[in-house]
Amino acid sequence: MSNRIIITVVGCDTVGIIAKVCTYLAENNINIMDISQTVVQDIFNMMMIVDTVRSEKKFADIADEMERLGKEELGVEIRCQREEIFHQMHRI
Repeated sequence: MSNRIIITVVGCDTVGIIAKVCTYLAENNINIMDISQTVVQDIFNMMMIVDTVRSEKKFADIADEMERLGKEELGVEIRCQREEIFHQMHRI
């Protein structure tokens, strides 16, 4: 099983979204491998591919904590998916 997670962040644009998400990742030894973000008419959208090989946290804990960070601190929706599940869901 891969240690890579696809993280998506969507919501109204505000100061500090990227900073808080990246701070959480750094504090948990999660490496950002790729990142893309756009803002369209005040709607923030970010997709990240991260590697959790050095993190001591389980996927479920990371997903729950990221979702809580989005809802409680940032007012955005944060979703985490295992890379292999993401690819299976988007396969034609």
